[in-house]
Amino acid sequence: MAAAPRSLDTISLCSTVSSCPDRNGFYGGFQRTDKPKEPLSKAQIIAREKKWLYMIDNWSIYMSKNYKKIRDRCRKGIPKSVRPKAWFYLSGAYLLKKKNPNVYNELLEKPGNSATIEEIKKDKHRQFPFHEMFLDEQKVGQIELFNVLKAYSIYNPKVGFCQAQAPIAAFLLMHLPAEDAFWVFVSVCDVYLQDYFIPGLEVIQNDAGILEGLLKKTCPPVYRHLQKHKVEPLLYMTDWFLCAMTRTLPWETLLRVWDCFLAEGIRVIFKVALVIIGASLSRHKVRKTCTGLCETLAVLRSPEEHIVEEEFLINNMARLNLRVEDFQIEHTRQKVRRAKQKAQQESESGGGHRRNMPTL
Repeated sequence: MAAAPRSLDTISLCSTVSSCPDRNGFYGGFQRTDKPKEPLSKAQIIAREKKWLYMIDNWSIYMSKNYKKIRDRCRKGIPKSVRPKAWFYLSGAYLLKKKNPNVYNELLEKPGNSATIEEIKKDKHRQFPFHEMFLDEQKVGQIELFNVLKAYSIYNPKVGFCQAQAPIAAFLLMHLPAEDAFWVFVSVCDVYLQDYFIPGLEVIQNDAGILEGLLKKTCPPVYRHLQKHKVEPLLYMTDWFLCAMTRTLPWETLLRVWDCFLAEGIRVIFKVALVIIGASLSRHKVRKTCTGLCETLAVLRSPEEHIVEEEFLINNMARLNLRVEDFQIEHTRQKVRRAKQKAQQESESGGGHRRNMPTL
């Protein structure tokens, strides 16, 4: 079984770290990868790198006239050597940086909100504690993580800082220079995960309803099981969506998912969630052992290793029988449902107020 992602903050470093990091910089934890990756031939790697470099050099043409080619190449996986630059372009961060020269450094010069700064300081050491960049406060990772989160809290004071943002920022810093990571982070928070981090979590509640509707379409038996035991989506999917899977998936799988996420948006996170839920509870034998809410949540929060393995997850995402229109339909349904709920609550509140008014 894969380690539950929320346990990362409490695992003892002394009992789990190796004396040397893996190829991705991890000394321990569930995202450490000891198994060697199946290599492509040198010729294949060079050919794919050349295709990506040519595409980046002609980015606006591809985005306007041949986006499908970009999407398909992202689904195949971006070559490691090109990934940082590809993410910088896919996210639109290169445009943000171009339009805002020197803004990042100017933000770092500002003091920021003192309460927010303290929150960031308390939280920065919790991110990827097994990675060589974030092992202690003197490491460049923690310093740059603080800077990126502080800069964003000043750049977008409406959001400020949310704890769920920290693993995303740390993840990006493992791939990009601090200023580039900041602009990708801005794009992710303000576009890809728009309004996710605003107090009240209204958007994540709406997306929970969308996920439930999509699950009903893709895996009815699992949907019925969750309904029967009153397993609300917010109980298991909040961390997946708010952190964009950075605290959930093994490293190689996470990289592939983010290749797709930055090309296609939040639909990719929905698909990952649907595969994890469906594969975890698809067998009748498993559902039979999950006799209640707690047992079901335990399965969903700690999916079996093969379910979150790179090829299994990516291939099963592609097999989901979902069109863009399906997401749009569910989004509209949830929007209407929540509007009705809000109107009903306001009506009941107003009615109650009128009933309690003294008669003249």
